Amino acid sequence: MASDPMEQFQIKKIFDLDLAGLNIPFTNSSLWMAVAAISVIGFFALTTKGKLVPGRMQSVGEMSYEFLANMVKDTTGPEAMKFFPFVFTIFFFILFANLIGMSPYAFTTTSHLAVTAALAVFTILMVIVAGIVKNGLKWFKIFAPSGLPILMYIIIIPIEIVSFLSRPLTLAVRLFANMTAGHVMLKLFAIFAAFLVGQGGIMAGASIAPVIGTMGIIALEFLVAGLQAFVFAILTCVYLNDVYHVDH
Repeated sequence: MASDPMEQFQIKKIFDLDLAGLNIPFTNSSLWMAVAAISVIGFFALTTKGKLVPGRMQSVGEMSYEFLANMVKDTTGPEAMKFFPFVFTIFFFILFANLIGMSPYAFTTTSHLAVTAALAVFTILMVIVAGIVKNGLKWFKIFAPSGLPILMYIIIIPIEIVSFLSRPLTLAVRLFANMTAGHVMLKLFAIFAAFLVGQGGIMAGASIAPVIGTMGIIALEFLVAGLQAFVFAILTCVYLNDVYHVDH
């Protein structure tokens, strides 16, 4: 049904890729993830001209760099700047994927849990590997803060482990749920407005309310698109604290 608000989230195969004997379907989700990645590259190709007196576009690129660099330093510390390229990349990929999903006939890749879960799991695995490489087995002391009575560790350690393992779940679900809910609400308001217009007469005049509601949701969705990219990036910085601030 064209009026089905969930239809916009359907993954459709475009063609098959044969790689090393494996048949890999190239879907609309794959296409729009590639579009998001290419858009980020194109955006920074335009904003990194290296002019002595920066124009508007170059200023936007420089401010974006400084904003995220300061976020990494303030949240985790200067030593974490080696992870800045990852934080920078994941922020802009999510941002562009969210914004592109707001375009007519586009596909919102971040509305699928498989995509957001892959980003979240990779982030947490990176934290684990980096923490062990830097601190060795002492890294596992993040689950057992020092200075507590011995009996307290029986309670604290399981809680800390569960809390740590829940991080990829909360990262993935937060982004997925916000993008999905917003797009569903937007489609429902649009369907309702179109239905009232189709009735004609007084009903058509009453369509002004859902139209205004649709415009409000669109504005809110653009805000959420940026906010969710920021939340994912800053939580990544917070989790990187476990690499550099192990309780010895």
